[in-house]
Amino acid sequence: MIRPSTPADFDVIMQLIEEGRQKMIAEGNTRQWANGHPSPEVIEDDIVHGHSYLLTTDAGTPLAAFALMAGPDPTYARIDGGRWLNDEPYYVIHRIASSPKAHGVMREVLRFAFTMTDNIRIDTHRDNQTMRRLLAHYGFTECGIIYLANGDERLAFQLINHHTL
Repeated sequence: MIRPSTPADFDVIMQLIEEGRQKMIAEGNTRQWANGHPSPEVIEDDIVHGHSYLLTTDAGTPLAAFALMAGPDPTYARIDGGRWLNDEPYYVIHRIASSPKAHGVMREVLRFAFTMTDNIRIDTHRDNQTMRRLLAHYGFTECGIIYLANGDERLAFQLINHHTL
């Protein structure tokens, strides 16, 4: 089950992010969520603006958190080394974090996102091999490199729904 996050979910989301950070570090991705990113302020902003969601068990136990928002995303305005698949309206998935016990998170996030759009963009750190494998598995196309507001590069991907999930 996926539901919008509320301010009462803040601590749970931060715990899922910390679990995600530890999983990335264990896999050799030590730079993506370093230096306090994503910050508590970013998570609070996601919640306040209705971009934050929780994936839970049927009993309500949180398994994963993510942000989903309608574009345009300012960091996606410039793309180097490639191009987006189209210029149609899109949604962006950011800040996916899951419990080590969770499985099938990306599939559920995509199913949910495709109830809102047929056009999804996402980015990830070059060192995030797990996410890169997941994106390839679900048919995302690597489109080029985008830059975060602080100048850090990210690999950019796009998926157009062909109703295959």
